[in-house]
Amino acid sequence: QVQLVESGGGLVQAGGSLRLSCAASGRTFSMYRMGWFRQGSGKEREFVGAITWTGGRPSYADPVKGRFTISRDNTKNLIYLQMNSLKPEDTAVYYCAADFRGKAVADSSEYDYWGQGTQVTVSS
Repeated sequence: QVQLVESGGGLVQAGGSLRLSCAASGRTFSMYRMGWFRQGSGKEREFVGAITWTGGRPSYADPVKGRFTISRDNTKNLIYLQMNSLKPEDTAVYYCAADFRGKAVADSSEYDYWGQGTQVTVSS
């Protein structure tokens, strides 16, 4: 079992920044990667980015490339999503998720555990 808890969401103006955190606990030693997804109102959940738990570069969805950065702190079992140059279309509930198999990085069905989500609202 893995428990994930996101934090750091809130309301920000367009062009602003937010940093989300995801704290992982439990069987973290066997995780392959951690991913960030988001779901806007009336929309399907979409991939934002992911990072392997032990090394390697993060991967990002095209809409956030160059604006969002994922990092990790293995000593604290934390991953971060730094979001810069935010746009109103970034408004969504953001989720972190844990993947133990390492297959399709952007496929939400590959992720076994999910946090409760944190709301990000970007005003224009």
